[in-house]
Amino acid sequence: MRKKKISLTTKILIALVLGAITGIIVFQFPNGIVKDTILINGVFQLVGQLFLRGIMMLVVPLVFISLANGAASMGDIKKLGRVGGKTIAFYLATTAVSVAIALCLGYFLKPGAGLNLTAAKAVKTTIAAKTPLVQTLYEMVPSNPILAMSEGNMLQIIVIAVLVGIGLALLGKKGQPIINLLESLNDLIMKLVEIVMTFAPIGVFGLIAKTFATVGYVAMMPLMKYILTIYLGLLLISILGYASLLKSFTGLSLKKFYKKFFPVMSVAFSTASSNATVPVNMDVCEKKLGVSKGIAAFTIPLGATVNMNGTAIMQGVATFFVAQAYGLPVTLSMMVTVVLTSTIASVGTAGVPGASIIMLSMVFTAVGLPLEGIGLIMGVDRIVDMGRTVVNITGDAICTVIIAKQEGELDVDVFNDEKKELTKTA
Repeated sequence: MRKKKISLTTKILIALVLGAITGIIVFQFPNGIVKDTILINGVFQLVGQLFLRGIMMLVVPLVFISLANGAASMGDIKKLGRVGGKTIAFYLATTAVSVAIALCLGYFLKPGAGLNLTAAKAVKTTIAAKTPLVQTLYEMVPSNPILAMSEGNMLQIIVIAVLVGIGLALLGKKGQPIINLLESLNDLIMKLVEIVMTFAPIGVFGLIAKTFATVGYVAMMPLMKYILTIYLGLLLISILGYASLLKSFTGLSLKKFYKKFFPVMSVAFSTASSNATVPVNMDVCEKKLGVSKGIAAFTIPLGATVNMNGTAIMQGVATFFVAQAYGLPVTLSMMVTVVLTSTIASVGTAGVPGASIIMLSMVFTAVGLPLEGIGLIMGVDRIVDMGRTVVNITGDAICTVIIAKQEGELDVDVFNDEKKELTKTA
């Protein structure tokens, strides 16, 4: 009988537990060569940093290629007119609100308080100096694109990528060969992400073991607080955001929506992948919620790439968590940068498990937070990944129903028909 393959999520969770246990045990060792040189700054440091640097290696090409590719494909939005404009506005606005909610929760609940990671830093890190808001905004436009990429200036890279994508879209057929190249490069980058993620359990073990070996079991409670803070944020955007928007713009029954949409939420929760839900999401929107095929075919796939509200909440909370854990202040300028970076970067976050961690490193780089803090977050990320994926794809469907209703392309009778069954998808 063939043995069931252990999923990457399970492997990472096992590595998290083993790393935490190993780290707590090593924490009890007396200081010396075995504890400090061989284990903490030797084995743990090596495997953890190899994985971390593998992630960092992919950040710039992933951001540039994904965003340029996405912006280029938005040439179709012009044909769809106001439908495209409303959809993009909805996705970006709700993402910005999500980040704002997360920053408020991080500020008031202080998930990283009580956790001191200053001693666990593996490399010297610096915090971005306080920069005036006006300067932050105009410096988003790079004076030297090549320098921006070599220095990893994420806000500038985002601007470059979006402009390149728009330019390609406006070129039409002349730009198609480059668009095709970008699509191939995007596939290549995603394959590299997949390769790096196969080493995630080993990397998580090293990063978590090093953290716990340095700070001991004191890291347990802040991690639980971090997870609960994120889920509170997910709940708030679902209730205050999605539900109120659906009711306000359509007047439709929330109970009927969620009852019919539950199968999609189940797929999202079990796979932790927005892309994996696209077929069943489109099927439910068309056949159970009454959305026209043309609207669903545009908003759902686009949302799987652009609309990452759950991920944005995680990034906002993680910013405060890591800053507080390292005893670093979060300035107003940093918070504005996080909102801008997370909102725009949501376009480049792939709808696959693990990609949000790479985007988180981009946010941290933009505000100057220590990337080593990602190690602790990485270990528990899969616990919240399923929940935030549910929020991501629910936002796609809410937007789809609202747009369809406003455009007169929603069959209200189908939406209200509780006997309408979901057609099974392959």
